[in-house]
Amino acid sequence: MAKAAKPAASKKTTSKNEIGIKYTDKSPGQPALVPIFEAITQLLKPYEKGSLKLRGGKAGQTALVSEKKVVIDGRERTEIWFAAALVQKGYVGFYLTAVYDPAIQKQLHPDLLRCLKGKTCFHIKTFDPKTAAQIADALKLAYKTTQQLGWL
Repeated sequence: MAKAAKPAASKKTTSKNEIGIKYTDKSPGQPALVPIFEAITQLLKPYEKGSLKLRGGKAGQTALVSEKKVVIDGRERTEIWFAAALVQKGYVGFYLTAVYDPAIQKQLHPDLLRCLKGKTCFHIKTFDPKTAAQIADALKLAYKTTQQLGWL
C-alpha cells in the first residue's frame, strides 16, 4: 500500500516584529537575564540602517537582519542574519554570524571568545561595561567586514 504524499510546506512569512524562528519565550522565567537581553538589543540598534532591519525586540528575542538580495557561494539569498539575541535557560544567547570567519574570530577579545559555545553563539551570563565594550567592538568589526563583502 502506497503512502499518501505529504502536502507541500507553506513558505514562512515574518512580520516586522517577528524574527522567524520557532522559539518559546524564556524571559518570564529568567527575570535576571532580561536586563542583559535589553542591553544587547540597545547595542544592536545603531546598526539598524540601510538594508539592516531590527526584528523582534519583545518576548526575549531580537534579530538584526540584512534584507538585501545577495549571492553567496552561488546561492541567492533574500536575507542574511547579522546578529541576534535570545533569552535562553540560564544565559542570553548572543549570535553573531560573522564569527563563522576564522579571521574575524582571531580579532575578538579572548574574554568574549570564552563565551563562544557554538559556531556563532555566545552565552552571556553576566553583563558589565567590559562585556558591553567587547560586544560593541565585535559588532563594529562584523559590520565593517560584512559591508566590505557587499552583503549590506
